[in-house]
Amino acid sequence: MQNKPELLLPVGNVESFYAALQGGADAIYLGLKQFNARGRASNFTNMQLLQIIKEVRKKSIKVYITLNTVIKNNEITSLIEYLHFLNFAGVDGIIIQDWGVFYIARNYFPNLKIHASTQLGIHNSLGVSFSDKKGFRRVVLARELTLKELENINKKSKIKIEVFIHGALCYSFSGMCLYSSYSGGWGANRGLCTQPCRRTYKKNKKQQFLFNLKDNQLLDYLDDLIRIGVSSLKIEGRMKSGEYTFRVAKAYRLALDYPDKKQDAKELLEMDFGREKTSYFLGKDIKHAVSSSTVTGILLGKVVKISGARILISSKMKIEPGFRLRFHQLKTDKPETIKVKIVKQENDLYWIDKVDKNIKQGSDVYLSGIKDVNFPSKLEELSLKNMPIISSGFRRKIVSSLKVNTVQKREEFYFRINSMEWLRKVNLNEVDGLFLSFSKITWKRFNPDLPFIQKFRNKIYVELPKFIPEDSVEYYSELVSQMVKSGIRNFVISHLSQKILVPKNCRIFSNENVYVFNDAAAKFINSEGIKVFTYPQEIDFETLFSLSNKEGIVPVYFHPELFHSRMPIEVGSDNEITDDTNLQLTRYRRNGITSVVPNTPVAIFQSKNKLKKNGFYRYLIDVSFESPSKNRIKTLKNRLLRSEQIQPSITFNFVKGMK
Repeated sequence: MQNKPELLLPVGNVESFYAALQGGADAIYLGLKQFNARGRASNFTNMQLLQIIKEVRKKSIKVYITLNTVIKNNEITSLIEYLHFLNFAGVDGIIIQDWGVFYIARNYFPNLKIHASTQLGIHNSLGVSFSDKKGFRRVVLARELTLKELENINKKSKIKIEVFIHGALCYSFSGMCLYSSYSGGWGANRGLCTQPCRRTYKKNKKQQFLFNLKDNQLLDYLDDLIRIGVSSLKIEGRMKSGEYTFRVAKAYRLALDYPDKKQDAKELLEMDFGREKTSYFLGKDIKHAVSSSTVTGILLGKVVKISGARILISSKMKIEPGFRLRFHQLKTDKPETIKVKIVKQENDLYWIDKVDKNIKQGSDVYLSGIKDVNFPSKLEELSLKNMPIISSGFRRKIVSSLKVNTVQKREEFYFRINSMEWLRKVNLNEVDGLFLSFSKITWKRFNPDLPFIQKFRNKIYVELPKFIPEDSVEYYSELVSQMVKSGIRNFVISHLSQKILVPKNCRIFSNENVYVFNDAAAKFINSEGIKVFTYPQEIDFETLFSLSNKEGIVPVYFHPELFHSRMPIEVGSDNEITDDTNLQLTRYRRNGITSVVPNTPVAIFQSKNKLKKNGFYRYLIDVSFESPSKNRIKTLKNRLLRSEQIQPSITFNFVKGMK
């Protein structure tokens, strides 16, 4: 008989902590006040964490800490103090995204057990194998995998696998979205996502939801997940109430302990007050995964009358004291919420006090919660008086060990293209490196033995894609081997694990998808044999200029993939979309991936002299989302050389900053 997997519950506040315990959690995950991907949750103080650990130890429940955001360089000192505290507290694991966090934790706090967050984008056996070799204890796999892929990956895994089974889904792959950052500097990778996927978009002159995914629910697939050996079943929802946590925990606990009671568990989940449900890729439920409503909760009825301080609601479901109702006003996104205290019933009509809320007649009424179980809302805070203080010398030692001296060299110009048509229009005498970001179909048309390619083979870089499904790992392994046999030995990887595919006698760059926001991440990536890395597209000048490692490539011209998803969408023949701020976008579908990019490029050519003055001399111009043009690359390079602004263009976070 297979081992029963761990049931892992989200804890975003004190009530949900006690709800998780009462609901039957085997483990909980939570964030403190900084460095976690749910920055808008209440989260916990250091002293509260000590009390939580004291309480859960009595029940043999494990505590994992979410440290799953990217860390800016000026936050390294705070990170060191944070890791020191977690090490003292004795948490059972830290869930991370940033390679800088990994580097510092592994080298200076070796007792901390490290879990790979889903934000690390691990989605195949390469990622799992690489994580195992680096000493991770667990990998949280991407939510976009099929059951077959999950099974094949798990068969090859030597470390524990964790899978999300319930809760909200991000449209972008593994939650790695640039849209929120692009539209206001609120970085999803910093825990500040503004959820642009929940908004409407105009296509074919009609406003509609295109990216608004239903909630994940895999109750019907528990037997399969147990059979293939998944170690931990994870519930999403640190922003949710204690009622949600308790109800969902109770449902999955029931289904795990009593498999014949799955129907009872399913009935419990019908009242989780979330969105409509999908089994997504794992359950082959893609066609109907997008919802036409962003509202969470259960629709009860409408406001039919307002009389002074009271409102009359029509509802087939009995409304009782303790219900939390949400009122969605006509033609507005701003709901009002009321906790019901006194109810007067007249058949299917209910009078309740509207308090001081601005509620309109005709508003839809949703049940968003039922206070049927009370959970403590306060937690004793233990004293930190016994915690050993980290010495300033130890901090300085770590920080100084991360710094490198960059020697200014001649300027280097790299270009990224995505088609054979572009290849025919590039003058390779004018570039230092050309990244070939081709699809499978294009690679089949590419002949590395052509005299033209062989002449410039030292400038050709084969770029591997961000997403390599498990059944394509062998294809890309053979592609790399084919290129090496033809004398092409330069490769650009989109995930650190892809270095496994590249022979040791080759040159490896990493692209902007391997995040470098701090000196520790740069140090680790270099230690892995990556000669040159690329700075992230959403970085700002303040963070960039704070880095001591200036050997990387700065993306100076590109169309950012605001959404990058395995999930297809239908937008019509022209692929044009407009968001609710009138931002013009284009949808691309390549290699089984949907990309949504702004029509206006990001360009910082006018800042080239400033980049050079600050020690940066490698630049990347990405034209992979533009139509091939014979003179375009030459024009762009000349503008960059002269530090001249390109119009139209925007500067993304470079100037305005990333929060």
